[in-house]
Amino acid sequence: MRTEDIDTSARDPRVRNSYDRMEWAGAFGDLGTLVPFVVAYISVLKMDPMGILFAFGVAMVVCGLYYKTPFPVQPMKAIGAVAAVQAAQTSVVTPQAVYVAALATGCIWLVLGLSGLSTRIARVIPRPVVSGIVLGLGIAFMLEGTKLMQTHWLIAAVGASLTLLLMRNRTVPAMFALLIFGVAVGIYQRPDLLHALAASGVQVRAPQFPLSGFAWADVFVGVVLLALPQVPLTLGNAVIAIKEENNRQFPRAPVTERGISISTGVMNLFSASVGGIPMCHGAGGMAGHVAFGARTGGALVILGALLLVLAVFFSGSVAHLLQLLPAGILGVILFFTGLQLALGSLPSDSAKAHAFVTLATAGIALYNVAIAFAVGLALWQLARRGRLA
Repeated sequence: MRTEDIDTSARDPRVRNSYDRMEWAGAFGDLGTLVPFVVAYISVLKMDPMGILFAFGVAMVVCGLYYKTPFPVQPMKAIGAVAAVQAAQTSVVTPQAVYVAALATGCIWLVLGLSGLSTRIARVIPRPVVSGIVLGLGIAFMLEGTKLMQTHWLIAAVGASLTLLLMRNRTVPAMFALLIFGVAVGIYQRPDLLHALAASGVQVRAPQFPLSGFAWADVFVGVVLLALPQVPLTLGNAVIAIKEENNRQFPRAPVTERGISISTGVMNLFSASVGGIPMCHGAGGMAGHVAFGARTGGALVILGALLLVLAVFFSGSVAHLLQLLPAGILGVILFFTGLQLALGSLPSDSAKAHAFVTLATAGIALYNVAIAFAVGLALWQLARRGRLA
């Protein structure tokens, strides 16, 4: 069934959240994306982990309760990458610029959603191009996971073996074994982190309003250098692709481009108001949650609740806690996430021209989603005219 044919006007009232062990395991399926970006914001930009985790926690709990599918909440990758690189090299990007970027992102997507413009744009994107974007993202996740696994092949090999052996096991979910192994290795490699965690203790904190005291330079950097370049990537991965992935896997709980755009806008406005970072709903995140067992929004509620506990009571320990997971383990999570995403988007159309459009778009999406859209649309037009037959 094509996701375009699914009636998104009504959700099946029988769809309910579950909170069993598989939902708990699947809750951690997106750590391969979440942890590196959060660590970068905290360690490189010196941002307060309280605001970041609090914003993610609230957004995840709300999305889990509303969508009732493993509908992910992720850091916006382009903004995160630019912010971390620029902050490491210059003083151009500041925490205030990141808050402005979240505010601008929220305004952009709220307008696109409420006006219906995001829906109209999405409807002109043909199926082979969408499949190509999702396939490209899946392969990109696998490649990035492989790079992280190269940091320590032995740890990665053991982690991957555990995952393969337990992937279908509902008694001992693969993610539990992977996390226990990863934390044990992290403690062995960095015993100082365990001592630092023990010394941190409990510190009860509340979020603060950060949108004050910034300069016009922060506004320029936040809007022009961070928020605007992210828009095409968000449209592809966090609106069109996540709609495709959700409606393919959970046809009884369909979503629309308009709803996703509004959701993206609202959660970024909230994030900006409590000291968080720009967030989105990435298709890779759903693939990660599903790959490790999640089937309902319970996984998001679980992870969000845990992040809220960390934010309110243990924000002083977060930097040390996140460093306990070795890069090789994060690489394993990313690799299986990408595999789940890629397998679900392989060309199924018997027409060779359509398969070519999908594969060509996927290849370009490995490097730039916006360019992949443009090239994919051009190839689709050629295919419709019979010039790729």
